[in-house]
Amino acid sequence: MVMPDQSAYAGSAAIRSAKGYQLIPSPWMNFLIALGLGMLVGLERERTKGQGSDRRPAGIRTFTLAALFGALAQFVGNTGFLAFAVGCVASFLAIAHWQRQTSDPGLTTEFGVLCVTILGGLAMSDPLLAAALGTSIAVIFAAKDLLHRFVKNVLTDQEVNSGLIFAVVTLIIWPQLPNRFIGPYNALNLHNIWLLVILFLAMSAMGHIAQRALGARNGLAITGLAAGFVSSTAFVGTMGTQSKSAPNNLGSAVAGAVFSTVATFIQMGIVLLGISPVLLSLMTPSLVAGACAAGLYGSIFLWQKHPAGRLANEAKADAFSIFAALLFATLIAFVAILAAALRGWLGDAGIIAATALAGLVDTHAATMTIASLVASDSLAGDKAVLPILAGLTTNGLAKILMAVGTGSFGFNIQLIPGLVLPLAAAWCVWLVYP
Repeated sequence: MVMPDQSAYAGSAAIRSAKGYQLIPSPWMNFLIALGLGMLVGLERERTKGQGSDRRPAGIRTFTLAALFGALAQFVGNTGFLAFAVGCVASFLAIAHWQRQTSDPGLTTEFGVLCVTILGGLAMSDPLLAAALGTSIAVIFAAKDLLHRFVKNVLTDQEVNSGLIFAVVTLIIWPQLPNRFIGPYNALNLHNIWLLVILFLAMSAMGHIAQRALGARNGLAITGLAAGFVSSTAFVGTMGTQSKSAPNNLGSAVAGAVFSTVATFIQMGIVLLGISPVLLSLMTPSLVAGACAAGLYGSIFLWQKHPAGRLANEAKADAFSIFAALLFATLIAFVAILAAALRGWLGDAGIIAATALAGLVDTHAATMTIASLVASDSLAGDKAVLPILAGLTTNGLAKILMAVGTGSFGFNIQLIPGLVLPLAAAWCVWLVYP
């Protein structure tokens, strides 16, 4: 017999008390975890295995023994012996499946037994990972009806197609893009720009899911407030697309877009708090005024009367618009080149213009730049408010351009005042209380 490899179950050393000694010595703890995960998964299978000739071939005893079989194979042999044990279990399962007289061709239980056997072996080297994966398998088994209803009755064909597009954009295209600055003035990082495309699509999908789960009014407003901390401009484009695909939800789309602007002001305050509290004290009146103005305007559309019932085309709408996402990326690339060129031409004298242009892409990045200058005493605090307000204003302009490029006429008419009024409030407070 091959002597047990002590390093195979060394992972259980992580399970220790505060004094440094093991509560249960190895390999007993490893075997107990293998036993526990087998019983956990088998318990769920036992409850749903059925009766008679149509019952499933494995229950609590089979799963428990399979986990212990894998643990023993790893303990007395090695990984090769565990592979041999898994092959034996697979053969037994194949014979049992062939002999079953049932109309159900599913192999879920059989694959579950194989997984539990392997996890039993894994418990001898990494018991915590094995326990986590075993619990995940039990959850997957228990959520069968919920998952089936979601896939068959909730997801639409358009949503499945959108999911495939998102997978291509995220898993195929993004890793291939260079993560370095290239192009004119070395201003473009395609890897980072495409990440913003991914965020745009993800936020669009979040808004779509929230709308279906919570209803148009509450779902889009909550999603807008959360998405604004990622990119308010991107979410405005998302709501513009929403205004065309579901025109009866126009008020909710406007509310979501405006609430994303509230998040812009809040996040700017958080950024200033972390970098330059002095500048935050100077900016607080303007930030509070802008956030309150946006919140009040958005609330008008949030609580207005909405059409009764769910929209017939609500479930048929696409989860996101790839065209709007590419438009957003194109705008970012253009502004990045223009801002870099202006900074190169004007130097320090162009700080306001450069910050304003940077605000077209991301007002928080522009704010961090100015706040860092104030924190390092390279720029006086009272002279930093104007560049930040300029960046905030051009960011509002970028949202307007995004709305015009993606939204319906009615959406733009109702949204643009909600983008202009907060900026006007911020500027007025600064002018009155400089």
